[in-house]
Amino acid sequence: MSVMRTKSVEQSIADTDEPDFKLKKSLTALDLTVFGVGVIIGAGIFTLTGRAASTLAGPSIVLSFFISALACGFAALCYAEFASTVPVSGSAYTFSYASLGEILAWIIGWDLLLELLLGASVVAQGWSAYAAVFLSNIGLSWPEAIGPGGTIDVLAMILVAVLAILTTIGIKESLRVNMVLVGVKLFVVLFVIIAGIGFVNTANYSPFVPPTGPPVAGADEWYVQPLIQAVLGWEPSAFGVGGIFAGAALVFFAYIGFDVVATTAEEAKNPQRDLPIGIIASLVICTLLYAAVSLVITGMVKYTDIDTSAALATAFTKLGHPGYATLVSAGAVAGLTTVVLTLLIGSSRVVFAMSRDHLLPPGLSKVHPRFQTPWVITIIIGVIVMLVAGLTPIGKLEEMVNIGTLTAFILVSIGVIVLRRTRPDLPRAFKVPLVPVLPIISAAICLWLSLNLSIETWFRFVIWMALGFIIYFAYGYRKARLATGETLQQMTHHHKLEE
Repeated sequence: MSVMRTKSVEQSIADTDEPDFKLKKSLTALDLTVFGVGVIIGAGIFTLTGRAASTLAGPSIVLSFFISALACGFAALCYAEFASTVPVSGSAYTFSYASLGEILAWIIGWDLLLELLLGASVVAQGWSAYAAVFLSNIGLSWPEAIGPGGTIDVLAMILVAVLAILTTIGIKESLRVNMVLVGVKLFVVLFVIIAGIGFVNTANYSPFVPPTGPPVAGADEWYVQPLIQAVLGWEPSAFGVGGIFAGAALVFFAYIGFDVVATTAEEAKNPQRDLPIGIIASLVICTLLYAAVSLVITGMVKYTDIDTSAALATAFTKLGHPGYATLVSAGAVAGLTTVVLTLLIGSSRVVFAMSRDHLLPPGLSKVHPRFQTPWVITIIIGVIVMLVAGLTPIGKLEEMVNIGTLTAFILVSIGVIVLRRTRPDLPRAFKVPLVPVLPIISAAICLWLSLNLSIETWFRFVIWMALGFIIYFAYGYRKARLATGETLQQMTHHHKLEE
C-alpha cells in the first residue's frame, strides 16, 4: 500500500449518488455567491481596513486591496476549475485526493479542519465582542464575567449552539438565514460608503502614498518575528511602495473564505456551472466593496488619526454621528453571524468527505434521513467550537487560521497542474487560463505570504500536523477504503446487518 494512492475522480463522483450518503441538492449560483460573500466579508471590513491604512499604507491601502484580490483571484481560478471538475464535498481535500495522493489529501483535510474549526471559534468571539457593544449602545448590559473577555464567553457559546442546530436542520434553511443576514451586512456596508462620501475631505488623501518609514505603533502585531524576517534578515517597513505590499499581505486574509464555497459542491443543483460563478462572483463583489470602504475611511479621517480597533464606527462618532456608529455595530453583528455559519457548514462537509473515505471513523458521515445533512459530525463540531469559543482565549492563534488556508491554496494550485497532466480527458466546465503559469504564480504568492507569518505560528502548525500524522498512520492509512477495497454499497450493507 502507498501513501500516494489516489482516489479516481469517477469514484469520488459515484460516491455522491449512494442513497445513504447522498446530500440534498438545493443550492443555486445565487445561493453560492451569497454564501461566499457571507464568509468573506466579516470583521475585516469593519476593523482590518482602518488598521492597515493607519499602520502600513495610508490612503494607498486601496491599492493593497486590489493587489491582494489579484493574488487571491489566481487561487480562486484554481478552486473554480477543481470544483467544476470534481463536484464533491470536501473542497481542497477531495481535489488533492484525486490528484496529489492520499497523504497530501490527509494533510490538506487536516489543515482545513484547523482553519475552519479555529476560524469559527475566533469569529464567534469577535461576534460576542461586537454584540456586547451593540447591546450596550441600545441600553442593555451584559455581565462581564460571562461576556467577551470574561471567564466564560456565554454569548459566543449561544451563537454557536443556535447556528449548529440550524445547520443540522438543513443547508437550504441555513442559507435562507444567511441570505437575510448578508443582506443586512451589505446594507450597512453600502450605507457606510454612501453616507461616508458626504464626509470625505480630499485633503486627507494627500499624500496618497506616504513616505517610507519604520513600522509605526500598532503595526508590531503584524510583524511578530515572521519566519522570512528571521531567516533572510528582512526588515519590515511601513508606507511607501513597501507599505502597499505589506498592506496587501495583511488584507489578503480579509478575502479568505471563498474556498469554503467549494465544500458545498454536492449540494449544488448544477455544480459544474454554479460553483465557478459562486467562487469568482463573491470575490469580485467583495473586492469592489473593500476598495470603496478603504477610500471612504481614509477620506473621512486622516490615516494618522484612524482608530485601529473600530475604524468605521469611530470615524462616524468623531464626526458627530454616534447613531451611525450603532448601525455599523449592528452590521458587524450580522456580518460575523454569517461567517460563523458558513465556517460551521464548511468544517462539517470536510469531515464528512474524510469520514466517507474512512480516513476518519465512518460513523461520522451518517446523513439524517429527514434533513439530509451530516448530522452527527455537525453536532460534534458545534460542541467543539462552542467549548473553544466559550472557554479559550484565542489571541495569536488567529494566525493558525491563515497558515491552514495558505497551505490549502498552495496544494490546490499544484493539484490543477498535476490533474491536467494525469487526466487530460476529464471534462472541465471551467479552465484556468495560462496553465501552468497562473497556478505556479498562485502557489508562489501563497508560499511568500505564509513565510510572513510568525515563527510561533509555524511551531504550532508543526505540532498540529504531527498530531494529524499520528491519527493517519494509526487509523486512516489502514482503514481507508482505498486500502480495504470496501465500496460504499458494502459499507451500507454491513451497517444494515448490524442494525
